[in-house]
Amino acid sequence: MNSKKRISEIIKRLKKEYPKPKTALNFKLPFELLVATILSAQTTDAHVNKVTDSLFKKYTSVKDYAVASPEAFQKDVNSINFYKTKAKHIQGAAKMIVEEYKSTVPNTMDELTRLPGVARKTANIILSNAYGIHEGIAVDTHVKRLAYKLGLTKHEDPVKIEKDLMAIAPKNEWGTLSHLLIFHGRKICLAKKPKHEACVLYDICPSKDI
Repeated sequence: MNSKKRISEIIKRLKKEYPKPKTALNFKLPFELLVATILSAQTTDAHVNKVTDSLFKKYTSVKDYAVASPEAFQKDVNSINFYKTKAKHIQGAAKMIVEEYKSTVPNTMDELTRLPGVARKTANIILSNAYGIHEGIAVDTHVKRLAYKLGLTKHEDPVKIEKDLMAIAPKNEWGTLSHLLIFHGRKICLAKKPKHEACVLYDICPSKDI
């Protein structure tokens, strides 16, 4: 089975397991997704959702984030890992969006990656989930691990992994693929002890004997 056929089979099987592949982060507006995604680095989505539940009620526009006092904003997110850096990035991004993009989160990779705290992964998540634009594939720790274990890449670098996946996955599935691998990585293909006996990809997985 060649790589394109294998990834199509992987997507087909995982879609049956996870019929609603979308981000676990709660958001209504594109900027809320940007905030949640920045906060989610090395923090669980469940904890981020707890924090943003009150955060999104307090800050209802991009301008609210831009003009908030840094001390007050840091306090609102201080239960999150690396909250000082993340708060600085969120407020920096908010100021830039207000000043340069008329308070509207941009919808291109080049513009998004100009924002503080936004690299390709975060930009891909925003484009795919907020705008339905598939310009790339968000590669987080789960996607990185599963892509390697499934033999879809030989690389460790997220940008190279993303290129490998983009070369073999249908473009209309790029956003979905990321979510499917994340869900499967959290539930079945665990980093320390994969649940081989419960894995729907077992028979086509090159790492099944590991």
